[in-house]
Amino acid sequence: MHEGVEFWKNVWARWTMGQVVLHDMDHPSIVYEIFELPGPIGETYTDAQRDYVTGRREAISARLAGIEAKIGAGVPLDDDEKAVVLKVTDVAGSEGIAGASLRVRSQRGLRERFRRGLEISGRYHDAFAAIFRDAGLPEDLAYLPHVESSYQADALSSAGAVGVWQFTKSAARKFMLMTPALDERRDPIAAAHGAARYLGTAYAEFQSWPLAITSYNHGVNGMRAAKERFGTDFERILAEYDGRTFGFASKNFYKEFLAAREIARDPAAYFPEGLAPLPPAALDRIVLDAPTSASRVAHRYGVPMGKLAELNPGWTKRALADRNALPAGTRVWLPEGTVTPKRAPAPAPAPAPAATVAAETPAGGGGVHVVRKGETLLRIATAYGISLTRLLEANGLNRSTTIHPGQEIRIPR
Repeated sequence: MHEGVEFWKNVWARWTMGQVVLHDMDHPSIVYEIFELPGPIGETYTDAQRDYVTGRREAISARLAGIEAKIGAGVPLDDDEKAVVLKVTDVAGSEGIAGASLRVRSQRGLRERFRRGLEISGRYHDAFAAIFRDAGLPEDLAYLPHVESSYQADALSSAGAVGVWQFTKSAARKFMLMTPALDERRDPIAAAHGAARYLGTAYAEFQSWPLAITSYNHGVNGMRAAKERFGTDFERILAEYDGRTFGFASKNFYKEFLAAREIARDPAAYFPEGLAPLPPAALDRIVLDAPTSASRVAHRYGVPMGKLAELNPGWTKRALADRNALPAGTRVWLPEGTVTPKRAPAPAPAPAPAATVAAETPAGGGGVHVVRKGETLLRIATAYGISLTRLLEANGLNRSTTIHPGQEIRIPR
């Protein structure tokens, strides 16, 4: 585990985006070569750079295959070849040279990207930590976006995962609001609530943070299969589990998290040149108690639609064009000072009654309650002095519904 963590610390805080590392896929501390990319350095490789990296990687693979063939034929190795064998076997054991030619992988340095992610995280980290804390989960889970997206709001994976927290559509439908009008994956705070629900559910099943966190990449079903074979012995899972999709990304996800956490806790030690973190966002937030249109929200609070679109990245084009109403439970971000603290906003004049909107400060007069560990729907209803039936109706739930830490429950007036 340690060698993998050190490797990822180097990827994120030592090696730049102009450097490429050729290493052993199963034993990342076996580094064969570090070289500079030719040409201009951008976010992605140019075609020429991609071909160059491929050529260097294939040359290393061919050399390792030649060494393995010599050993198999009993042919003496030269001094350079002996040094390579020693490098591999010191880490991978006496049989490590077997198949080493098939395990060569290239990894680009990401120092600049990680550094920028640390700066962007100033806007969100404290809010993320509070969300996990309120859900009864470790605050350190707030470091996961460094692994998932480096805080790039427009991040899109090959699997269709979107946003800072990289939720796929299927996972988002289970843990956050996904409608034609709203995609909470694109709102970092809303998505953090979804991540808290996901990770709380995963930990409840696996009773192991390495497994729960790895499931964020590999999926619950995959980690369930691994646990059925090896229990919660995470080292054995990494070494022996051969799930069809349990590849390099999944095997390294928890190591990446540990490395990111270590760097983010003490950024000055890794970025001595200094950082310029963004300040936390100074915004008001409300929660819609009933479906309503984006234009009605704009009218009620006197905020231009363009400004609302800027502050609420989860609103879709259909919502902004008033083709679909924003659903109940939508978090709406407003300019600071728009909503008087702890007071319900006055209704706006309109030909038809607008949806009720509650400030997100749970109190006896309505609002939102964030579920904590051990709470039940009956306990929440009793605490707010309302009947269980009213609470269930306000949230579209029934008496058999299971609630999870981090889930938000609307409190009716």
